[in-house]
Amino acid sequence: MNLRTNERTEDLVAPREISLREAFGFWLKLGFISFGGPAGQISLMHQELVERRRWISERRFLHALNYCMLLPGPEAQQLATYIGWLMHRTRGGVIAGALFLLPSLLLLIALSWMYIAFGELAVVAGIFYGIKPAVTAIVIQAAHRIGARTLTHKGLWAIAAASFIAIFAFNVPFPLIVLGAAVVGYLGGKCAPAMFDGARHDVSKKSCGLALIDDDTASPAHALFSWTKLAVIASVGAVLWGLPMALLTLLLGWDATLTQMGWFFTKAALLTFGGAYAVLPYVYQGAVGHYGWLTPTQMIDGLALGESTPGPLIMVVAFVGFIGAYVLQVFGPDHVFLAGAVAASLVTWFTFLPSFLFILAGGPLVESTKNAIRFTAPLTGITAAVVGVILNLGLFFAYHVFWPAGMTGKVDWVSVLIALAAAIALFKYRRGVMVVLLGSGIAGLVVFLLRQSH
Repeated sequence: MNLRTNERTEDLVAPREISLREAFGFWLKLGFISFGGPAGQISLMHQELVERRRWISERRFLHALNYCMLLPGPEAQQLATYIGWLMHRTRGGVIAGALFLLPSLLLLIALSWMYIAFGELAVVAGIFYGIKPAVTAIVIQAAHRIGARTLTHKGLWAIAAASFIAIFAFNVPFPLIVLGAAVVGYLGGKCAPAMFDGARHDVSKKSCGLALIDDDTASPAHALFSWTKLAVIASVGAVLWGLPMALLTLLLGWDATLTQMGWFFTKAALLTFGGAYAVLPYVYQGAVGHYGWLTPTQMIDGLALGESTPGPLIMVVAFVGFIGAYVLQVFGPDHVFLAGAVAASLVTWFTFLPSFLFILAGGPLVESTKNAIRFTAPLTGITAAVVGVILNLGLFFAYHVFWPAGMTGKVDWVSVLIALAAAIALFKYRRGVMVVLLGSGIAGLVVFLLRQSH
């Protein structure tokens, strides 16, 4: 009884201020454990930042997430950038966003080199075999966690169900689902404001207690909108994009492989509405069909690598860049690894630069709307729709993992058992994502090696 009383007293006191050094340590850790795609990464950030550390409240977290959902680019990385920026100004946002990507980039450069230099590795294939069912369970859990906190009204449940049916049964593009949900939210905010304002609650109704950045915490000075700040950010962004592109053009020529990679992935970055899966067909068509940087089989293998490494799935572009420059020997036959590493780094720069600019430029506008229902209602509608989209993604994974040869083929019962074990660990025993992925990877490796030995 006393323990519960003490815990409740702690919940009523906001956490102490977090230094940039402490935040740096957390963002670095997150970069290494952010598995599970956007749904799993958002779920992990919610668990760490809202529930465990209480750096930001549920409502402020979802408000930032809704904005990131509207943007092209990886929403989980943008969310980390937003929270880092809100806590520690521009440098905090750059650190949070960069550390979300850096481990994935380094791992993909290493794995891409191993893949192209040494061929298929039984150990890697076995680990992938176990991780994929676990990712399916992680995505389903993310839909449950976000839905349980967001769908507070029958109308929001209806939006989530409609979005699921739209994308599952009719293959409606994600941007149209977002637009439709925003329109419904805007109209609903006028006609039924209580339905779209369910996030308003007092401390007694909070499951996580007071947060460092709470519902009613005023936006810091750096988060206030200013036309001057916007102009500065836009100018700096133009230089950060234009300077490397100009150098590539002057040194190598416009038609050179690295220059075309920079231009192609800039366009891809602006088309990634709806996450990586929405833009993968565009990347596949350009990288495989038009430029011939890699083969269809290599593209599929790269997607598997992207799914099994931390960071956003769109980081598969680093694999595309590495393989393309390595195979084409853009720096000559004696420097193939250097060519691949430089290309992977370049395409990562051009792919993710817009994401940082969207957050640093748009963040102040988002902060100014946090208490205005005419702005928050459309975002609430989008969050409800996203629950349905995440559920569809989980079923998409389940289909391809459990029926690897299609519905006419046999069920992979081992994958089903690994997914069930992962789900039990996540839902019942509340194990961390990293623990579940590690255990699933080991199980997959053991099964894969046993099958090879027979």
